[in-house]
Amino acid sequence: MDKQLLEILVCPVTGLSLSPAAAADIEALNTAIDNGTAEYADGSAVTERVAALLITRDRATGYRIDDGIPIMLPDRGIALPS
Repeated sequence: MDKQLLEILVCPVTGLSLSPAAAADIEALNTAIDNGTAEYADGSAVTERVAALLITRDRATGYRIDDGIPIMLPDRGIALPS
């Protein structure tokens, strides 16, 4: 992801800064998706595994990156497993 773009992106709900997720974070989320326990902010189930993800500074919310495009819609935030 472009470094300049990453510097200006923030969570649309909290305003917290975002950073690329580590492989371990992505794997933990994909495990939750496989187990049917991952949810979007709107309460719907996350059904597609994640290849890339931006996470908030507090590590509570993730936003998937699909085809190089971060999906930054408030209702598409994903509660991250703790």
